[in-house]
Amino acid sequence: MTNHPRGLASGTAHDDHTERSGVLRYSAFDVDGQGGNPAGVVLDARHLDDARMQEIAAEVGFSETAFLVEEGTAGEGPVGGDRRFRIRYFSPLDEVAFCGHATIATAVALAERDGVGNLLLGTSAGEVAVETRHEDGRVVATLTSVAPVVRAADEDDLAEALRALRWEAAELDPALPPRVANAGNDHLVLAAATRERLADLDYDQKALGELMARRGWTTVHLVWRETPTVFHARDPFPPGGVYEDPATGAAAAAFGAYLRALGLVEPPVRVTVRQGEDMGRPSRLLVDLAAGATTGVRVSGTAVLIDPADLVS
Repeated sequence: MTNHPRGLASGTAHDDHTERSGVLRYSAFDVDGQGGNPAGVVLDARHLDDARMQEIAAEVGFSETAFLVEEGTAGEGPVGGDRRFRIRYFSPLDEVAFCGHATIATAVALAERDGVGNLLLGTSAGEVAVETRHEDGRVVATLTSVAPVVRAADEDDLAEALRALRWEAAELDPALPPRVANAGNDHLVLAAATRERLADLDYDQKALGELMARRGWTTVHLVWRETPTVFHARDPFPPGGVYEDPATGAAAAAFGAYLRALGLVEPPVRVTVRQGEDMGRPSRLLVDLAAGATTGVRVSGTAVLIDPADLVS
């Protein structure tokens, strides 16, 4: 898919109900307006039931579509006094507890219509704070994840995942051991020893999808370390009906927690995740880590409008 110009100036007011109840299409974590991961965004989903939201997500066909319902003003919390929303995410096949790229897309869409500021999003995984601001003529959004958890990967699960990926254990980087990391949902983190191994993605979608469904993994986060703070990533997403995700904010947050938990970086630190390059959709995700094992992980990015709104009936 080719990105189109945004056609909307940052901060422009958009009050038309038909646009807010329609599907906006944004590509999140783009690089200078190109690449990124497409997401559907419905800014006013008050009149949509679960079945219709799932149907719309399947019609849109992106890895996730976000559905937003405004709940008022937040009185307390990290951005007390700011707007509060309930947000739900649907892949073409099922509901997802948390989606990073659709969160960034939603925040940018709101900022371009209502102005920048702070939001509190009630997700199925917990409350996520999001900040938007102007940088270099673009809206930049930063989400702060729920408290993360990192745990060991089961050896049998790891062996099954490697078979499905058609990887050998010897092709893993021993300095970055396998773990299951969660900053909103579970991701199996596997590190390739070489860039060539990461570039050659040819996996058994059915086998990996069945394992991920049994274990509740949203993606398998495959990474290669270029420098101590720059990583390349690929994310198979068969549970959502998607072979590969070009930019995965939830996985980037979980990966940041992984790096911190294993002492692979020393907070405060910013980590850059480069994703989507091998599939022709270059994406850039900025991950900021503060000290503290349960401190939320901050993930920042931009988003570009790629298509006019389609009305939701």
